[in-house]
Amino acid sequence: MSNHASRPLYEQISSQIKASIMSGELKSGEAIPSVRSLAKSLKISVLTVQKAYANLQEDGFIETTAGKGCFVSVQNQDFYLEEQQKKIEEHFTRAIEIARASGIDVEKLNELLTLLYLEDS
Repeated sequence: MSNHASRPLYEQISSQIKASIMSGELKSGEAIPSVRSLAKSLKISVLTVQKAYANLQEDGFIETTAGKGCFVSVQNQDFYLEEQQKKIEEHFTRAIEIARASGIDVEKLNELLTLLYLEDS
């Protein structure tokens, strides 16, 4: 986590939890830290963690049970991967439309994508 990163903290939290689920580090049905405990350990606002968890739930990565906490969704990794690929395709489609309207060729678009992808690695 970095306050100086280009992405908001809630997105960084969501991305890290998604990556842990996708890699199998977090298993289906496994509990994840409560909003309060994660906020306390990261020394950030509860609202920031709450927003990250809301995004994870919306994307199908976690399930929240009132009074029990948040758990990794029991859906399989293929589902997660497919959902993420659909989102990426939507963004790529929009980027391609903009590139075509601006006269940017595919080589330049690939160069830009590669640069952006490797930038925060």
